[in-house]
Amino acid sequence: MAATTFLLELGVEELPPHAIDTLSDALADGVRHGLAEADIEHGAIRAYATPRRLAVQVHELADKQPDREVERRGPALAAAFKEGQPTKAAEGFARSCGVDVSELIHLETDKGTWLGYRERRPGEATKNLLPDIVSKAIAALPVPKNMRWGASRTEFSRPVHWLVMLFGSDVVAAEALGLTAGRTTFGHRFHAPQAIELAHADDYLSAMENAWVLADREQRRERIREQVLAEAEVQEATAVIDEDLLTEVSGLVEWPVALTGSFDERFLEVPPECLISSMKANQKYFHLLDEQGRLRPLFITIANIDSADPQQVIEGNERVIRPRLADAAFFFDTDRNRPLADRIPELASVLFQQQLGSLTDKAHRNAAVAAFIAGQIDGDVGHARRAAELAKCDLVTEMVLEFPELQGTMGRYYAIHDGEPEEVAQALEEQYLPRFATDAIPVTRTGLALALADRLDTLTGIFGIGARPTGTKDPFALRRAAIGVLNILVKGELDLDLRELLELATAQHQELPYAGGLVDEVLGYMLDRFRAWAQDEGIDAEVYLAVRSRPVTRPLDFARRLRAVAAFAGRDEAAALAAANKRVANILAKQDEPIPASVDPQRLQEDAEKSLHQAVMARQERVMPLFAEGRYQEALDALASLRQPVDAFFDQVMVMAEDPEIRANRLALLAALQALFLEVADISLLQQ
Repeated sequence: MAATTFLLELGVEELPPHAIDTLSDALADGVRHGLAEADIEHGAIRAYATPRRLAVQVHELADKQPDREVERRGPALAAAFKEGQPTKAAEGFARSCGVDVSELIHLETDKGTWLGYRERRPGEATKNLLPDIVSKAIAALPVPKNMRWGASRTEFSRPVHWLVMLFGSDVVAAEALGLTAGRTTFGHRFHAPQAIELAHADDYLSAMENAWVLADREQRRERIREQVLAEAEVQEATAVIDEDLLTEVSGLVEWPVALTGSFDERFLEVPPECLISSMKANQKYFHLLDEQGRLRPLFITIANIDSADPQQVIEGNERVIRPRLADAAFFFDTDRNRPLADRIPELASVLFQQQLGSLTDKAHRNAAVAAFIAGQIDGDVGHARRAAELAKCDLVTEMVLEFPELQGTMGRYYAIHDGEPEEVAQALEEQYLPRFATDAIPVTRTGLALALADRLDTLTGIFGIGARPTGTKDPFALRRAAIGVLNILVKGELDLDLRELLELATAQHQELPYAGGLVDEVLGYMLDRFRAWAQDEGIDAEVYLAVRSRPVTRPLDFARRLRAVAAFAGRDEAAALAAANKRVANILAKQDEPIPASVDPQRLQEDAEKSLHQAVMARQERVMPLFAEGRYQEALDALASLRQPVDAFFDQVMVMAEDPEIRANRLALLAALQALFLEVADISLLQQ
């Protein structure tokens, strides 16, 4: 079977930059899926994309499907022949197969014998199958928003202008989105606007580069990165390359050219975060820092043209950025004319959630919980209350209304300007930490208290009105809030009882429709998030389940148990002891009679049970102080030595002895053994 390269390219007007990667990958996946369904062999599949094109290149694509053996089942044998003669059912089936009844075969199945036909069908030519594969792949694209253009009824994300489908050097006869496939493509809109005839599908990347187009997304991203770093080196500065911005800029250009511009130094009096947000959000610029990490009055823009006079391009960008930065400076000056505290009344008109009240209501609830937490972690209760009162005030400032991503950051700047305590000011920014699972947590005690209080209020409130997250919908980001609480408590080594905190947070709400069982529900939901936390730590699901089975309500304690059991699971003794605990759990679960609370040494008969009893008592004396101090790994390491006496016990002792007193005593010994491990986790679940 011969193989060659297949090329698909869809030419469009400029696509939304954030959608390009998704659409490109989806198109490649659609082609891959179609080829798999058609059972066509192929090599590597490459996805390419620019603002003006989506392309897929399939290497070593077989020119036809493999021949296939097709089996058809007809009527049951009993219905196919009567008195040795074929019935109409048999004759009709034979006609449908294009053969005589004598050429049919018998198919044996678990439900009886059937009349059947088996034939070898030659594989279809790939060129004949590609039009349908491509049409389905295009139809399945996750287009953010369809549009129509001209008089056409065709719909797509942007108007489409050309379609290339080449199988080797041959054009594939196909139509899609109202276009007829050909070999004509187009290069850069300005540098190479003329039509380009592709001779072969293998020529695509080189032909595009010759036409001032870098079709390879990763190559284009890295070209931008290299150019930005090179421009920064010329300026003896450090370029800050935000990966999301890099991806967005890559989706705006086909032939990137980095240019450095500047702005007035007077704008540096504005907080750097404001200037950076303005440059990134509005102009897609990369900013530069000096050796001390301070913002330089410079920016790097990525042009989509290699201008003969780059200075004109630079000056044009400088003219555009100047009023943007002037706006930021104006917002900063205007906001500082009023202290943050003066904005507290305005929060009453900003709704947090219809059933949970305004931001003023939330601030009052947060203040009570934050003050309690601060008292528990040696923080300043007064600072915690003040920070909670001011926490949301920057949301009604001009700067944050223009740049929402600066919430918290501007609160810190304005609080410092107002003369608020430094820790209060810092807490206003830290309340949003961690923003994601691997993000840093607050540094200050006040920040820790406020960040916890805000999330706990949201969790109890939203659950309390019945707006629980589902598998696909979490509009209030409750999963992120729950994981944020866990991360703060664990990374901050705050040994707080989550149930107690949830009870306090719930009590702050005036009225919740679903208050019954609310604390248990939210607590369970939050502890369930430890599964994802454990996965991020490289801890197996079985370890999580072993710990989750115990009534642990302190996340720091939960995490210590997880790590201890994960370490124990790696020991040679773990599998045997887990199996033994599973056996013990099964035996104890079947008992109808109460099991004695303690072992009577006088009723121990066999050497193996005496040895196990001595080992359990010795280990109990050793590990109980360790449990009390949360030193679970040391405790489990000590319990690992029980493997030998446990194995000997089960090998040599009949637990369910005929004498009821001896049987009860042995069950009490097993219960004592089980209880030692249950102080940490149910290690029998490590068997799953």
